[in-house]
Amino acid sequence: MKTTALLLALAVAVPVSIAAQTPTPKPPPATLRSTLLSSLHSTHDTAEWFVPVNTAVAGLTAEQAKWVPTNAAGKIDPDANHSVGMLAYHLWFWNSRALAQLQGKQQPPAPSNNDETFNDFNPTTWAQIVHDLDATMKGLEELVANADDATLAKIAPTIEHICTHNAYHTGQILYVRKLQGSWNPANGVK
Repeated sequence: MKTTALLLALAVAVPVSIAAQTPTPKPPPATLRSTLLSSLHSTHDTAEWFVPVNTAVAGLTAEQAKWVPTNAAGKIDPDANHSVGMLAYHLWFWNSRALAQLQGKQQPPAPSNNDETFNDFNPTTWAQIVHDLDATMKGLEELVANADDATLAKIAPTIEHICTHNAYHTGQILYVRKLQGSWNPANGVK
């Protein structure tokens, strides 16, 4: 009886021991392309360390998107404070401009005052801005995914600046939504 129990225990333990010793395959090393794509996705549509922009703008009505928080004096000041819609419009404006430039398309001169890239937001176009921002981000991802190595090396600094810019303003979008009371903490930030 003891021998049978010992054999049974060994029969179960040996495969488990062998499986535990089998090394898991290592992921491939990071490349410039994989790093840039990861950065683009983390600011666009993949929640990792922070909330991506598509989650940050999801579910907002045009009315909510145009809400501007009050300033320190308790006054609404769209020249100093921005609505979610203004921030999303600003991101779309600069991302679409950068994408076109990286694709070699001619661009009109940049605005002389960056405020224009916030203040041109029109709440009646909110759904279109959300759509266009998403499409532009997908375009940037596609550009990076399909670029040859020389092009990728050349555009890498611009792509990283785009990602940093997107993360910064997405944080502002979340802050405005929290002030407004329209942010659901279950979506990523408590």
